[in-house]
Parts: sequence; structure tokens; C-alpha cells
Amino acid sequence: MTEEKERQDARSIQLPAPTAWPLLLALGLMLILAGIITHLAVAIAGVILFLASAIGWALQVVPHEHHESVPIATAPTMESRPMQRGVAHLRIGQGGHRVRVPAHIQPYSAGIKGGLAGSVAMAFVAMGYGFASQASIWYPINLFAAAIIPSLANASTIELREFSLAGLIAGTIVHLLTSMLVGLMYAVILPMFPKRAWLWAGVIAPLLWSAVIATTLGVLNPTLNARMDWRWFVASQLAFGLVCGYIVARAESIETMQTWPLAMRSGIESQDTMPERTDDT
Repeated sequence: MTEEKERQDARSIQLPAPTAWPLLLALGLMLILAGIITHLAVAIAGVILFLASAIGWALQVVPHEHHESVPIATAPTMESRPMQRGVAHLRIGQGGHRVRVPAHIQPYSAGIKGGLAGSVAMAFVAMGYGFASQASIWYPINLFAAAIIPSLANASTIELREFSLAGLIAGTIVHLLTSMLVGLMYAVILPMFPKRAWLWAGVIAPLLWSAVIATTLGVLNPTLNARMDWRWFVASQLAFGLVCGYIVARAESIETMQTWPLAMRSGIESQDTMPERTDDT
């Protein structure tokens, strides 16, 4: 057993285990500072996240640092060859090529599709709230549109229950544009979390977004803030995150331009016209 372990140690190297606790610790500190100028609830959430991250980080280094075994790749043997015409293109992981992470990203079209699908799921939850609380599916739409339509901002509850063409148009436009922008943000950010992307997209991100909205809505939309049912609001955000995150995460990833030769990145040659590269050229 000792000889087998020595052979395994010879084929691998011990490196510090990766951890997300420093990132969460910084996020907790940011929430504490944001809570000083916004709302006490944000500061409390920041303190909880800060303490949990500090404890989690400490457990990874005390009493012993966590390490993981990384296999040692055998370097290829260099052979002397006569000079040939052509250019040797660096590939990922070869010849000292330094790769920026992530090497593959989700297409922006997946973010737009996910945002639109998430907006539909979010709208169904919002209309369910309006029907359950006010017996009107127009109530949440008019509330949302009150941020940009003064007449709805000063409307009574009875007036908000009624159909408003201006409220429907304004609310739909703002809702779709916001949803597409958030979907694009998902397409950019999710590839940076290769593990448990569904958890970040479907649960953590909507909860953080809900916390930010809760602290700023009183300034952005006082009418909506005064009549908001936060249980339904959080449920609608979770519905959006789950649907949008699922579509973006399931989309086929594409290779970033960092792996392309300079001629392709510059637009001089296209991927279809590039000759097949070999190790000799």
C-alpha cells in the first residue's frame, strides 16, 4: 500500500483546494456597507453572510489546509525538425498558451430566449397574485406601470383593478426589456459557475435581486412599494430565475474567440476557409 501511494504521489501534485468563501465574504461585506445607507435588513443579511463565510473559510485552513491532487501532465518530447513553411498555431493547453476562463460561453440568443420565457413565467405568477388578492389580473400590471405613468401612481385600488391600455403597453414594454437584459446577464455570468449553475440562477440570484428591490423600491416606485405583497414578489422572481436559468444553462455553449487564430479574429479569414492545422504546420 505504501509503494502504491508513493507511485500515486509521483504522478500528481498537491495544490490548495478551490473555494468560493472569499467571494462570499466580500459579498457579505458589500451588503453590510450597502445596508448602512439603504435598509437595516440588508445589513443584517450581510452580517449573516459575512460570518458564515468567515467560518467556512476558516474551516478550510484550520487545523489543516485542504488540498486536492492534480495529475502531472507529461511534457511532450521536443524533436529537432527542419524548418518548414507555415505558422504553428497555439492551441488551448499547448505551447504555453494561456487561456482566459471561461473558454466557452453561452450564446447571447439563449439569454434573450431565457429572459422572454422567464418573463412569461413571472407574468403568470403576478397575474395569479392579482386574481387571488384583488380578483383582477390587471391589478399587478397597473401597479408595475405606475412607475412611469403618473395617473396610475395616484390611482385608487378600484381604479388599479380596471383595465388600462396605457398601463398594459407601458408595463409590457418595461417588463420585456428588463427580462431580456437580465437574461443576457445570465448568459454572461452562468458560464463562470460551472457547478450548480441552476442554484445560482434559480435561487440565489432571485433572492439577492429581491433584497435589492426591497431596499430601493420606496424611491423608485412608492405606489408599488406601499401595496407590494413580498411573498408573491419573491415567488415571481424565483419563477423567472428557474425558467431563465434552465434555458440558458441547457443551451449549447460556444467557444470564445481567444481560441481562434489571429487571422480569424481580425476577419481576414473565416473559420470555413481556414486550412486544417496539424502539429507540423
